[in-house]
Amino acid sequence: MRLIPLSIVLLALSFPSLAQVIGKTFPEMEAETVENKVVSVPNDTKGKYTLLGLAYSKKSEDELNGWFSPVFSKFIQKTTGLMESFGYDVNVYFIPMFTGINVAATGTAKKKALKKVDPQLLPYILFYKGELKRFKDELDFEKKDIPYFFVLDPNGKIVFATSGPYTEPKLDQIEEVIE
Repeated sequence: MRLIPLSIVLLALSFPSLAQVIGKTFPEMEAETVENKVVSVPNDTKGKYTLLGLAYSKKSEDELNGWFSPVFSKFIQKTTGLMESFGYDVNVYFIPMFTGINVAATGTAKKKALKKVDPQLLPYILFYKGELKRFKDELDFEKKDIPYFFVLDPNGKIVFATSGPYTEPKLDQIEEVIE
């Protein structure tokens, strides 16, 4: 069994609501790529660690976008040469959530992503449309204007959670858990 570093435990305890989700299985969510391919989380992500970033408002989606480049560089971008064996084998998905009346905007958001998002990032963006209450209840989403991040173990259990804008210390803690 892997031990979670003390620094991560202390960080999780500083976000009491997010600490409550550690150890829970991530709730079933079906989302789509820009090409309308359905991905079922956590079922389709089992077998390796998974980093999920979720946002359910325009402001939180803007903050979620601030994570794209650093997460891509750290976990997705393939290295070559001497550093090739140091890459991560991890699932990464950024998930804007369209709920309520905003469900109708999902198609427009996909088209916008196709035009404005780096094509290398597109496979890592999933669009969720549906109800929000279940996720708010099970994942303790308290504030709609910030993104939430969850690291799932290879079985789909949440082993780390954080929220808010990108910071290097947060990314370092995510990396520590995934390693």
